[in-house]
Amino acid sequence: MSDIEIARKAKTQPIAEIAKKLDIPESALIPFGRTKAKIDPEHIESLSDKPDGKLILVTAISPTPAGEGKTTTSVGLNDAINRIGKKSVACLREPSLGPCFGMKGGAAGGGYAQVVPMEDINLHFTGDFHAIGAAHNLLSALIDNHIHWGNKLEIDARRITWKRVIDMNDRALRTVNCGLGGPGNGFPRQDGYDITVASEVMAIFCLATDLDDLKARLDRIVIGYTREQKPVHAADLLGTGAMTVLLKDALAPNLVQTLENNPAIIHGGPFANIAHGCNSVIATKAGLKMADYVVTEAGFGADLGAEKFFDIKCRMSGLQPDASVLVATIRALKMHGEISQNEGGLLESGCSNLVRHIENIKSFGVPVVVAINRFSGDSDAELATVKKIASANGVTAIECTHWEHGGAGAEALAKEVVEMADSGSASFAPIYPDEMPLWEKIKIVATRLYRADDIIADKKIRDHIRKFQDDGYGNFPVCIAKTQYSFSTDPNLKGAPTNHVVAIREVRLSAGAGFIVVVCGDIMTMPGLPRSPAANNIELDKNGEVVGLF
Repeated sequence: MSDIEIARKAKTQPIAEIAKKLDIPESALIPFGRTKAKIDPEHIESLSDKPDGKLILVTAISPTPAGEGKTTTSVGLNDAINRIGKKSVACLREPSLGPCFGMKGGAAGGGYAQVVPMEDINLHFTGDFHAIGAAHNLLSALIDNHIHWGNKLEIDARRITWKRVIDMNDRALRTVNCGLGGPGNGFPRQDGYDITVASEVMAIFCLATDLDDLKARLDRIVIGYTREQKPVHAADLLGTGAMTVLLKDALAPNLVQTLENNPAIIHGGPFANIAHGCNSVIATKAGLKMADYVVTEAGFGADLGAEKFFDIKCRMSGLQPDASVLVATIRALKMHGEISQNEGGLLESGCSNLVRHIENIKSFGVPVVVAINRFSGDSDAELATVKKIASANGVTAIECTHWEHGGAGAEALAKEVVEMADSGSASFAPIYPDEMPLWEKIKIVATRLYRADDIIADKKIRDHIRKFQDDGYGNFPVCIAKTQYSFSTDPNLKGAPTNHVVAIREVRLSAGAGFIVVVCGDIMTMPGLPRSPAANNIELDKNGEVVGLF
């Protein structure tokens, strides 16, 4: 059966029954139908004196275009931890419509390790993304409206850095001209669109700790500059109050369930190759107060999602990860192998990618276990090879079949992870200090984690970085945007490349989110659709049910 067919046959429980497993009273639920609800922020605030559970990060090796099952493993692990008698909740990101209708498909897990209702989660869900897009675009409208009515702030239309957003892959919107059609339509200027999950409002939404912090962060957004290159903030346009109103209800985390009726909190969804790639701080902290174990994920490979989870999310929020899971597949490891090798040598050489990710995660002081997401075509000999190489590098690799068997297929992983998290062996620390200059922060990530020889940038980019430093943003962490398919900026450079250089193409200030975006290689903040997008196969059948969604 397909993922959607499996999800549709699930025997879901009323969301109030799922809430009881986290000791959430029905009065603290804001229902969205029978199987999903938001959790009242007042209830979350009432838990502040409770001790925190253990935080488990699920990350992955450098993925193939189809992904390696990180969300599936997160769901399967959460089910498995509950199966062995522990109290666990999964804290995951909301899927974007862009990849859902593009190439990757949805992000609700797969097989018998899914969160449900799958169609709702992958589509409009509870409207959070719509609220984020509306808040972002309200600010865009206020900018052009301010210029139209006299431009008291003296905004230089050539130096506006705030684009518009839409939650869809649409390459034609990357660069547009707006304000055409005469004086009544504003002043013509060049603009562009990013995908909603690349919006700074999305990043702020996921890093804010409460409504007051959200409003303060929105105030600090820099939307552009005057002719004298003085920054203009969102607060100057007097619209952040209205933006906060649009985001107020969305800020409450969403509660759903897995196929095995275990709780999952799904909230926020920034991309990991162009943003920081983690679910909301509010959701993660709420989960830690309500369960003994929280299973969360960070997007793409550990060089992107995990690094940003550690260096941005944990740094800003004070979260302390207790253990990590590195997801790998035989298929992906072979793709990272040397083509000149035979079948066995292909896998063994491809494990260089696995080893580097292991080394990188350990460098943050977080213990790691490898989860081999087994496919039906994987041989016992191939699994043994990966386990041997993992063991030689000081970690355990465990075969997992949660896609086929649900939580039962990840029980061995659950036992290992729980033991690791309970051992207290983690000694987490970010890879660079706040006070390190921005250029050096970028270089640390590139040379220590990507194993690049150096970083390079033209004078214009260096001047921008220097200006950010001089303007008081030097204590910000850096959010490096690069391809997810390689440690380098070249997606075709597989395995564990060395002797490469990271070229910085652009830097962007996210003053409200609190980080500097460093764009490297050919990364686009508005993706395009593939030649045959997933949208071509999605429709309603004669019974009015969704088909083709995966």
